[in-house]
Amino acid sequence: MRRVLVTGGSGFLGSAAVRALAGDPRVELVVSGDVREPASTPAGVVVAPCDVTDAQAVAAVVREHRIDTIVHLAAIVNPGALDEEIEYRVDVEGTRNVLDAAVAYGVSRIVVSSSGAAYGYHADNPEWLREDDPIRGNEEFSYSRHKRLVEEMLADYREAHPALEQVVLRIGTILGPTVANQITALWDGPRILAIRGSDSPFVFVWVDDVVGAIAAGATGEATGAFNVAGDGKVSVHEIAATLGKRTLTLSPGILAFALRAGRALRLTVHGPERVGFLQYRPVLANERLKSVLGYTPAKTSREAFDAYLAARVARG
Repeated sequence: MRRVLVTGGSGFLGSAAVRALAGDPRVELVVSGDVREPASTPAGVVVAPCDVTDAQAVAAVVREHRIDTIVHLAAIVNPGALDEEIEYRVDVEGTRNVLDAAVAYGVSRIVVSSSGAAYGYHADNPEWLREDDPIRGNEEFSYSRHKRLVEEMLADYREAHPALEQVVLRIGTILGPTVANQITALWDGPRILAIRGSDSPFVFVWVDDVVGAIAAGATGEATGAFNVAGDGKVSVHEIAATLGKRTLTLSPGILAFALRAGRALRLTVHGPERVGFLQYRPVLANERLKSVLGYTPAKTSREAFDAYLAARVARG
């Protein structure tokens, strides 16, 4: 029987994970920790103020509720919206605070939401990235760099504190009925942006499948890193065709120039570093998720995309 703290428990993904874990017979207690109150919580769930940038606050929650398993989901999910210093404090320093509390109070297992961005956006990425491929998050892209720094930190803690079991989930692009983020914003205009010479492939994963992987990590015995994505991939041209839109195809150089000028004029928070984000999408192979963690996504990448579109149409 697990006693689980979910950091970021009031967020989109965190609230779904809290609901799933609260209904799991292998879980004795779920504590939803966040800086804001959740909209609602299942019966029996304890709500606790928990700012991951405050080391003492995190430690207090772990100690008071005798937590043995942490699901660490607190992170900045829309990079560029906040000052980079704040993003670093939450993503990197916040993770260190959670790890230190786990070590100090004998937590036996931690599940951490990482990202395919940890691999980085590189021209020489293999067609399908697997968990033993190097973590090379781009220095120029803060979100990718922070994910790399977190994973390097996790590796250090694995060596120094082997009693703390780790499950690291490198998650693809999450879609769900109400998702709206920097990825879905790419599809809102009259034309879909494409980079000349690149298919810009996306691997999608439905939110319920992410939650299923989280629950498997929190309640099972497997450890290590796992790519979390639906089977297959969807190219930017397939996305455009499904939406019934044409593509706007630009060379990498022209797009970089436009973004540099746009940011200088304060028309966008995005800069030329985002070219690689679109041009060299990390494509995640999920065999280890299925064979080792024991979780098979219910939806493929294409099915997750189609379900997202259906939900968007239903919302009008």
